[in-house]
Amino acid sequence: MRAFGSVFFALLILACPFALRGEEMSKEVLKAYGSIRPMDPYDYCTKISSREFAGRLTGDEGYTNAAKWAASKFKEWGLRPIDKEDGYLQAFPSPYTLVDEAEMTLLLAPARGAATAPARELKLKAPEDFMPLLFAASGETTAGLVFAGWGISAPALGYDDYAGIEAAGKFVLCFRGTPDKDNEAFEEYDQHRTRMRTAKEKGAIGIIYIYDKPNAHPNGDWIEGFLPAMIGERAADSLFAEKGLACAGIKDGLAKSKQPASFSLDSRAHYRVQSRHFPNGVGYNIAGCVEGSDPKLKNECIVIGAHFDHCGSHLGLVFAGADDNASGSSVVMEIAEAYAALTVKPKRSVLFALFGGEEQGLIGSTYFAEHLPAPFTKVAGMFNYDMDGEGDGTSCGYTSEPPELLKTLEEADRNVKTLRNKWEIKHVGVRSSDFAPFFLKGAPCVACFSNGPHLAYHETGDTIYRINPDILADIAHLGFLASYRWANRE
Repeated sequence: MRAFGSVFFALLILACPFALRGEEMSKEVLKAYGSIRPMDPYDYCTKISSREFAGRLTGDEGYTNAAKWAASKFKEWGLRPIDKEDGYLQAFPSPYTLVDEAEMTLLLAPARGAATAPARELKLKAPEDFMPLLFAASGETTAGLVFAGWGISAPALGYDDYAGIEAAGKFVLCFRGTPDKDNEAFEEYDQHRTRMRTAKEKGAIGIIYIYDKPNAHPNGDWIEGFLPAMIGERAADSLFAEKGLACAGIKDGLAKSKQPASFSLDSRAHYRVQSRHFPNGVGYNIAGCVEGSDPKLKNECIVIGAHFDHCGSHLGLVFAGADDNASGSSVVMEIAEAYAALTVKPKRSVLFALFGGEEQGLIGSTYFAEHLPAPFTKVAGMFNYDMDGEGDGTSCGYTSEPPELLKTLEEADRNVKTLRNKWEIKHVGVRSSDFAPFFLKGAPCVACFSNGPHLAYHETGDTIYRINPDILADIAHLGFLASYRWANRE
């Protein structure tokens, strides 16, 4: 995968000084930069998203096998392992659930204006019409429904979607979001775990989210006897028809009023789930290092990371996660391979990490940031790669301090010309990626995404056939050059 002709390299080395705007770079660094080619990360992405690894749900055998494969590549390239005993794998607790079967039928009350019409059954199909949330317990029940807006009970903030309704013994139907997206105080209540716990405390037997379209979703805690799911807006409109309402109008009203608008429904839902929960699951971060060359700076590290996991296999369906996030993982691996070939290393150490548990709530990266491998004492920069496989350009978030970070990113892009959009990372909320734990610890961060469109997010259609090899290579080129400069600065 690294065979190059002498003529190619002669042309490359002649061309690069002009492309690098006069910055002095060794021929060896230019060679490493030139070794990044589109089909190399594409091949890694193909392997990671293959059926062999069963969708890489952290804790499951498919993920563990994928982690061992990635560790073998780090070893092959000569990266230094992070632990003498465990090698390239950092274990952390990772409970997980596999959903084997699920079915849902809506027992619809007559639509408004058709009171004499008989009730009808609407059998939903997975994954088009509904999906169990991938931490649902086993169970079967037929129960009534209450609509509870955003599913938030926050009396301390003067807001309660549960006021005036009785959720005990029923399914809670709600949207994902908050009554005021600009009020950070609501963020904790927008966590899936908070919303599920609230519904359980109110006596509900489950939550049914309303999404634009259903998708695979493992970010939550298994609760005994609790049956969460999501349905698409078309199915939800069938439920709201008895009130003469539709999703679009209800959601728009909630957003404008910022006040609860909850109500009970005469319709009911039948929901059955058969699942297996593994409370003692173990996940792994995969990490290897290129040691820095400066004795005073080598205990500082630049973390180049991506989440390695996805949503797994459920209901006989494989969620391959090629774009999310075999693509970002393949970019990290390609950068790691280029670094490993350097004989002259940058001043600071560079730590390559593939995180588990991102889909379950940044579990792996949080653990990694809190258990930084020895001998590293400081993260001097974190470059994160997530959903990098679709599109023809790169979108990057960056922290404003130190200001040299943005300058480094922009100077690197003069050579690649892939940046289409940049924005300052000022805050991390409930929808952040794996840079978040490092940002919260004060590390300078860069977060790179391809510009999409990412059309099969958490769906079975997120396969290798959606991936553009050229954008993988462009992002890897940008990441290699920017991270090398950042690691090698004075």
